[in-house]
Order: sequence, then structure tokens, then C-alpha cells
Amino acid sequence: MTVPTDLPARPAGVSADVWERALAASPRELRHLIRTGEFRSPTSGLCPGYAQANLIVLPKDQAYDFLLFAQRNPKPCPLLEVTEVGERQTRTIAQDCDIATDFPRYRIYREGALVDEIDNVEDYWRDDLVSFVIGCSFSFESELIEAGIEMRHNTMGRNVSMYLTSIPCAPAGSMSGNMVVSMRPIPYDQVVLATQISGSIPKVHGAPVHIGDPAQIGIRDLAHPDFGDPVEIREGEVPVFWACGVTPQSIVMHSKPPFAITHAPGCMLVTDTKNVNLKF
Repeated sequence: MTVPTDLPARPAGVSADVWERALAASPRELRHLIRTGEFRSPTSGLCPGYAQANLIVLPKDQAYDFLLFAQRNPKPCPLLEVTEVGERQTRTIAQDCDIATDFPRYRIYREGALVDEIDNVEDYWRDDLVSFVIGCSFSFESELIEAGIEMRHNTMGRNVSMYLTSIPCAPAGSMSGNMVVSMRPIPYDQVVLATQISGSIPKVHGAPVHIGDPAQIGIRDLAHPDFGDPVEIREGEVPVFWACGVTPQSIVMHSKPPFAITHAPGCMLVTDTKNVNLKF
């Protein structure tokens, strides 16, 4: 794979050698770097042109409710794949892909409480688990960059800013709660372009859900995101908010299923699926 010319800044804690290898890796090569424990950082900016994915894993007893929830809330939860019960391998979005090892970081929830954050979940895996692989807005960032739109979190070497909002999701069975959004500062004269580009790929959240005043969607302070890192917003820019695949973690915390596995915010699965194949 050719290394892109507009390189994201190296995240803190990642060695120059590993970062260089990650930048040059194919999706399969990057998953192997993650599986072997060599790369454990947010994946924004890596493998441009390929879809990235969020994760929630639930026991079979709660899986139908979440499947219905995702169908009713396609903006924050656009499903890319749902596994068979107990299965760790993906079948359609990527080959040689292990759900339990190929995300850089995972979170474990019990009764809605975060109890662990770890590098792989092999020791937590159970035969009754169902995995939901959900599209991620990191996927369309390469197209925004190609169009000349800066991704500030990349240039600052940070994770994207994510916020819990006052926007309610449509409930389904035992699943309910509010939407999480990701925020990117966009120059006023590029907002329409950013909306058009992202809107062409609904399977990775599509167009923004809100532009402008964060208070209108229940966000008090952009400098203190609920997940990820704060980023600089400069004069002439407006905060633009996209539905985020961390929403299932909000739903887990609100609905309190007995057990759940998710990705750590920003630490995605990089798939073999190209963005162009997810467009309208």
C-alpha cells in the first residue's frame, strides 16, 4: 500500500518505527500489528480508502433487542456485519479477522458499568456472544482530506472529540439512551462540501446530524469531550457533529445489560471493505 502524502501526526506513545509500519500497512497487515500487540492506538488516518468499524458484543439474550435498536437508529448504528452466535471471525467485511484480537483496545461492561479496558478479549469470550460491527466516521475522513478539508485531530496527533448529547435514540426492547456524536472543526466555506462527501456514505454515519451551537444538542463544553481528546477550533471554523459508533456504549451504560464488550473509543477495526463499495 502507498503511504499517503497528508500524514497524520504520530500519536503519543507510539514509536516512530511502529507508526511508520502502520502508515504503510494494508488493512490485513494493520490487523496483524494490532493482533500481535505492536499497535495499540487510535486508528484515524490509517489505511485511507478502507472502511473502519466500531464494535458492540452482547449475549444472545440481548442481541435481538440491539439488532432492532440498530435498525431503528441507522445514523449512529449503521450495521456492516452481525456474526453468528459465538463466532469470532468476520465473514464479509474482512478476511483473516478476529473480533476478539483485532481492535487496538476494548472495553468490558457489566450491568452498564465499565469494569476493564484491555488489549484483547480472548479471556472474556463466551459461546453465547453475538458481535455487531458498525460503520465508523473515520472511514470518510480520507475523502475529506483529499478534498482539502483538514482533520484537526489527525494533524494534532489526537483522538477525535466525542460527546454524549441530549438527542434521544429510538428505543427497542431493553435498549435505550442518547446519541453520541463526533466533532470536527470545519471552515465555514467547506461545510457544504464536507456534508456532501460524508453524506454519500451512509453506512459510515453519512451526513452530519448537527452544525454549529453545541448547546442545542446538550453539549456544555467542547473543551471537555466525554470520549477522545479536545481539539483546537480556529477563527472562521464551525463545529460539525456526526453520529458516532460510540453510541452503543451510551446505550449500554443507560440500559445496563448484564455483560457487553465494546471497542475503546477511537480504536477501530480496519476492514478490507473499500469506502467506494459503501456509497449510494
